[in-house]
Order: sequence, then structure tokens, then C-alpha cells
Amino acid sequence: MFLSLSLSLSLSLSLSLSLSLPLPLYLKNKKEKYLQEENARKRILCPLDPKHTVYEDQLAKHLKKCNSREKPKPDFFIQDINAGLKDETEIPEQIVPISSLSEEQLEILIKKLKKASEGLNSTLKDQILSHPALHDALNDPKNGDSATKHLKQQASILGNIEKLKLLGPRRCFVEFGAGKGKLSHWVDIALKDAEKVHFILVEKVTTRFKVDGKHRKKNSVFERLQIDIQHLCLNKIPVLSREKLPVVGIGKHLCGVATDLALRCLVETRGASCEERNEEPLAKRIKNDKTDKEINTLAEEGSEKNVPEKWTPVAGIVIALCCHHRCDWRHYVGKEYFRALGLGAEEFHYFQRMSSWATCGMQTTSVEASAVPRSRESESDNSEDHDEDGGPRTPATHAASLPGFLNVEEKKKIGHLCKLLIDQGRIEYLQQKGFHPMLQYYTDPGVSLENVLLTALPTQSSSAEATA
Repeated sequence: MFLSLSLSLSLSLSLSLSLSLPLPLYLKNKKEKYLQEENARKRILCPLDPKHTVYEDQLAKHLKKCNSREKPKPDFFIQDINAGLKDETEIPEQIVPISSLSEEQLEILIKKLKKASEGLNSTLKDQILSHPALHDALNDPKNGDSATKHLKQQASILGNIEKLKLLGPRRCFVEFGAGKGKLSHWVDIALKDAEKVHFILVEKVTTRFKVDGKHRKKNSVFERLQIDIQHLCLNKIPVLSREKLPVVGIGKHLCGVATDLALRCLVETRGASCEERNEEPLAKRIKNDKTDKEINTLAEEGSEKNVPEKWTPVAGIVIALCCHHRCDWRHYVGKEYFRALGLGAEEFHYFQRMSSWATCGMQTTSVEASAVPRSRESESDNSEDHDEDGGPRTPATHAASLPGFLNVEEKKKIGHLCKLLIDQGRIEYLQQKGFHPMLQYYTDPGVSLENVLLTALPTQSSSAEATA
């Protein structure tokens, strides 16, 4: 022990002495030369991502391995396939922010909104359901308020999927805006040992703490696609191009424009597989081949087996809507509906901005609002962030930029009308495409202010639901 202690002290002393001595001349010259060369080298911004820099003389080498380089596109990437047609003539060059409109201009907009909304059912049916698959999770005493709210929403969405008879074997669930993939997680648990079930989780950004990687069941396969819905061609995904699996499109709080992109992705892009297989569209084919009575019988038999009797590209759609203020005229599926009402891109822009009045949690009265200097409302998509409970997070000063001649309740009512009108355009679109769509409340406003669920079934399936 004494020997080892002496050795360690000797080594420490030698090391300290060596560090205190000046560098040999040849090493000193070498160091100075290195520093001169480093100082002479120029660092520039990476042309692929200006968030980092690179030595100019190593740029060519860096571009080959930079994480921001353009990677080879997969077969299912088709540029702007779900974007919709872009009509430059309809979009005004410059739109005045709502906060800069005069009271007279705003009153004209509100009159147009109310006239367009006449006859629409503003009171939706309550479909607040649950599912036994989430029973234990919902009753976990460790849950906080936020976790409980998310679980209640997932349970109700799952309950609605089951009510529509969309839970079953031999199908593919496509979750749009999947995030961590928790909705697909609960669908998989509810299906238990159902055969040949595929899950495709679509998310354009990298996500941490994903739950889909934990699934190792033999009968269900999870596949995550990092892609913008705008460029996603479902028919090119290997599992869907190989097998005739009906697709069930699902989503929880699919923000604004993403809903329109997802609907077009399902109804038009996926529906196009009928043409690729030299088949007529579903609604037309059923109508030509069967009488109404036969259609109902066929659908009932298929419901009992929980397997579609005839292959359908899209078996159903169940999407919880939110963030209408993030909608975009170019991608909106209800353009024809708006045009039929005498409305266009400008009115749509203001209505989608005013839709945030329904959920922004304003508590400022008209008297208080008039006492505060009005600020210019931001027109960027970052002006309102989506919070964890499903409503847009609004700055405290936002209420001050709203018109003082309307009280809080009037503003909320107008916001709800804007949402309803935008959603009605989606309803009309789905009806034209051979679906039977519905809007319903799937959770309590205390759980989420964004509490509307859009569901749609192919027409013959919905007739079976009506007779059930």
C-alpha cells in the first residue's frame, strides 16, 4: 500500500512539473503555424441550413454529409399531389388585417357570414363515448389533468370508431398528424389479436417519445412516414399497393389545413386506385350493381363480420378537428361551396381568422377593449399556437385588437359560425365524393374547446348504420 502511494505521488509530481515547463521550440512553432492557418480559413453559412457554419474550403465535402441535404424521395412522395389547384387570380395581393378594418367593413363581413350560415344546424349531436380499452388508463390515480383530458378524447374517438363498425381485422389505419402515435396505440389495444392490421403514422416532423415503437404484436404492423400530407400518395405505399386493404383515416386535433390535405389524400388520391384497377368509383359501382335493399343487406352482412364484403379504397374517416385559423384557401376542399354562396378567397381569409374568436378564451369586455390601444393583429400562422388542451393559445393583448362594438359572447358566437361554415364546405365536398359525413361533439368543452369530430362513411355503409 505504501509503495503504491509513493508511485502515485511521484507520477503526480512528474506530471505537474512537465505541465509547468515551456513547450519545446519545434512544438511551439508547429502550434503557431496551426493557429495562423486556422485564422486564415474562412467559415461561411451552410447553404442547406444557415443555422450552422462550415469551412469554405471544406464546403464540397460537407454538402455530401450535411443532415439538411436533400435525401432521395420515396415512391409515395409526389410533389403537391394533395395541394389542390392554385388559382392566383382569386387571392388578393394584400389583405388588410382584421384589426385594421373599420367597424363598417367588419359589420359587412359579419352580415355575409350570417347570411351564408342561414339554415345550417349550429347545434351538433353529442357523441361523447368511451371504450373499455382505456378503462385502466383513465382510472390511473397518477394521471394529471392534462393526461386525463387527452385520454378522455382518445377514448371517445375510439368509441366513435367502434360505433361506426370500423374496428376490425384486415384493414389499414392511417393516422394523420400522428405525433407520438397514441391514437393508433389505443386502436391497436382495442383490436387485441385481430388479423392483418396495419398502421401507417404520418407526421412531417421528428417526434420524441413515440409509442408505436413499443408494439411487437404478430398480427399488427406499425410504419411511420415522415412526410408532409401535402405530398403523400397512399397508393404508392408498398403495403397499400400490394394488398387490397381498406383504409380508415383517423386523426386527433388535425390542425387546420392538414384536415383538408388529409381529406383530399384519402378521397381523391386513395380513391384514384379504383381507376388504376379499372374499377368504377365505389358509390357509382354499388348504385349500378345493386338495388337499395340489396345494398343494405350487403352492408349489414359485412358489419356483422366486421370485414367489408367488397373492397373499398376508404372504409371510413374519423378526424377530430381543430385550429380553423390555420386553414388555407388554396388547400381548402370546400371552395365550390363557398363560391356557390357568393364568397371567395378574401371572405375565407377573414372567416378563418375570426374562427379563433370561438376558442381564444377572451375575457375582456367591450368597455375594457375600447380602453386599451388597439394593436395590429399578426397575420402569420405563428400568431396563435395550439396548446395541449386543443385550443389556440392567445396572447393577453390579443383581445385588445378585436372590435370593441362586440361583446365576448357575440365574438364567440361569430367564431363558432366561422368554424361551422368552413366545416360545412368539407361536408359538401365529402357528399360529392360519395360519402355520408357527419359533425358531432365528441367531448365536453371543459375537456377541449376544440370538441368537434368529423366522421364519414361510404354511402352504402352509412345506409346500413341507419337501419341498425
